[in-house]
Amino acid sequence: MGMHEIDSEFSGSTLFNTVVVVGPDGAILNRHRKLMPTNPERMVWGMGDARGLRVVDTPVGRIGCLICWESYMPLARFALYAQNLDIYIAPTWDSGETWLATTNHIAREGGCWVLGTATALAGSDIPDSFPERDTLFTDDEWINPGDAVVIKPFGGVVAGPLHREKGILYATIDAEAARSARKSLDVAGHYGRPDLFRLEIDRRAMQPAAFVEADERPS
Repeated sequence: MGMHEIDSEFSGSTLFNTVVVVGPDGAILNRHRKLMPTNPERMVWGMGDARGLRVVDTPVGRIGCLICWESYMPLARFALYAQNLDIYIAPTWDSGETWLATTNHIAREGGCWVLGTATALAGSDIPDSFPERDTLFTDDEWINPGDAVVIKPFGGVVAGPLHREKGILYATIDAEAARSARKSLDVAGHYGRPDLFRLEIDRRAMQPAAFVEADERPS
């Protein structure tokens, strides 16, 4: 689930573009804040840290998430591949042929299922109370055509894309198919070459201040 998240830990004000993985019992299994807000998004959201750059176990497989254009960040993708990823979920505003090609590339590169959870938005969805609505939009236009899609490991569409169509996309996912796909190409395994390349990820909270209490000072 995607959401706006306020920083209640440090500043109390900054907003983050966040995605959470929720387990079947309602527990939050992971919370990932978008690392790099895109273009004008920087006027709304802050930059997240790497605490949520994790893949988590669920009853349907090991799930990892990146938000929108984070899927164009090779090192962020690799951080998920290196955690035995089965299902890569990409909530996004992106759409079109370039995005669909990207989802296929990720499925092949990572040997994982890719779920592109798109944003299908028509002019008719804009409420009448929106300022200058009739000047900016027409009821019959598609502001975003959607293109929700499910890609199988190593590439290939198995459901969708839902183009200019609103609905629920269904697909049968076998987590074991992801592990089988990596037998020939495993970018975090036998294709990784850790003797030549190394990625280090700092998962510590980006604390704006460090406090030393009086009773912690050396005598």
